[in-house]
Amino acid sequence: MSAIAPSGKQQTLSWFVFGLMSSVTFVGILSELMPSGVLPQLAAGLGVADTRIGFLVGVYALASAVFAIPVVSATLAVNRKTLLIVLLVGFAVSNIVFALSPSYSLMVACRILGGVCAGVMWPMIAAYGTRLVPDNMQGRAITIIMAGNTLGISIGMPVMTTIGVSFGWRAEFMVLGLVIAAIAALSHFVLPAVAGEKLSKSNSPLAVLRNRGILIVLLLTFLTVMAHYSIYTYITLLVEKIRFPGGIGMALLFFGVGSIISVFGSAKYVDAHLRGLIESMLVTGAVAMALFLVFAGTPGVSHVAFFLWGIAFGPLVSMYQAAVSKLVDEAKDVATSVQSSVFNFSIMIATWIGGLLLTQLPESGVKGIVVLSLACFVAAIVVAFVVSRTMRASSPAVVKS
Repeated sequence: MSAIAPSGKQQTLSWFVFGLMSSVTFVGILSELMPSGVLPQLAAGLGVADTRIGFLVGVYALASAVFAIPVVSATLAVNRKTLLIVLLVGFAVSNIVFALSPSYSLMVACRILGGVCAGVMWPMIAAYGTRLVPDNMQGRAITIIMAGNTLGISIGMPVMTTIGVSFGWRAEFMVLGLVIAAIAALSHFVLPAVAGEKLSKSNSPLAVLRNRGILIVLLLTFLTVMAHYSIYTYITLLVEKIRFPGGIGMALLFFGVGSIISVFGSAKYVDAHLRGLIESMLVTGAVAMALFLVFAGTPGVSHVAFFLWGIAFGPLVSMYQAAVSKLVDEAKDVATSVQSSVFNFSIMIATWIGGLLLTQLPESGVKGIVVLSLACFVAAIVVAFVVSRTMRASSPAVVKS
């Protein structure tokens, strides 16, 4: 493992340390999404409607969005390693108790606990990572850490869902809880301790929101999450609408391969060319949606569309958290918690608007959501290009191309 410089920062990336941090985001996204993969089994086992199982995902996201800023602010002075281990224990308990729970109400409580832990974990682990490396490697550090999110969606979810289908949903949640407990134990012995910082007027959420560059990043976050999640939530309907050859499994394969490639590719360019990375990902997403609209399920073209969409999706979390981190010198945890809350609220809004389009405009169906996605991508592209000079003035590192 790389030595720690007197400043407290590693002069090179320790792949084991950052790989371990990436495993935290890997299990973090699994903890959020797992009920979706075994929805029929959960509904049948508990004897409740599918919508009540869907609520287990929704209440998790809501808790993450609502509690992120206040809890991150309240725990700002806590040692980063200590806080992360506490959060991992919270994740482990929420999943293990969920697996053993005899009642739906206790399951909801477990999901709220997991959601609160997630609301704190996502922004704090990114800031934690940036404090371990020099300034010119912060974007790469965040990208590696957040790669666990993409790998969790593309690899972890299918594996865990298979466990749930084969051995029961209780076994699936128990396995995840035990894996998280093991990661917590390993983190105790491996991760370096990093002191927290005191909350003050200069590093409060209100101070962060007075930063014009951060407001721009938050707007781009909202538009980009709307573009991706409004249609990703209903990806099964999209596959059916365009009669995609190979079905949802093949679509997710192409999407997942694109996501993984882009995550590791973006790690190389995120620090030196962050503005260019953001703009290219927005354009790629817009092209993918345009291909869905113009060519529908044309073999070959639709495969390319899912692949390009995956490329645009892969660095979504890391590139905007890197942008926020580079715009502040202190309170990176608070700044990224604000961005994380906007991210989670945007997912909820995107899902709600997508469902509204399906119910209120049934004649357009999922095609209307694709149009919405394309419109959001185009709006984000316009914002990114128009405000590039403003972002350059705020922080040259954010927009260097």
